Amino acid sequence: MRTTLDLDEKLVTEVMKTTKAKTKTEAIHLAMAALIRREKIEQLKALSGKLRISYVRPSQKKADQRRCKTQG
Repeated sequence: MRTTLDLDEKLVTEVMKTTKAKTKTEAIHLAMAALIRREKIEQLKALSGKLRISYVRPSQKKADQRRCKTQG
């Protein structure tokens, strides 16, 4: 998507140096992806302690089923 933006040249240059991007477009894409990734991580951190997730490995589930059959 083509868009005209008024960007701070120093910031773009710094992003290009930091990410080793070869073009301004690549630098902006990398910067946006990094920002999105960071924000998603922060959202997940905010859920810490608020969710209870129970996961039973398939192998453990089969063992539990066998145990129930032998006890029943």
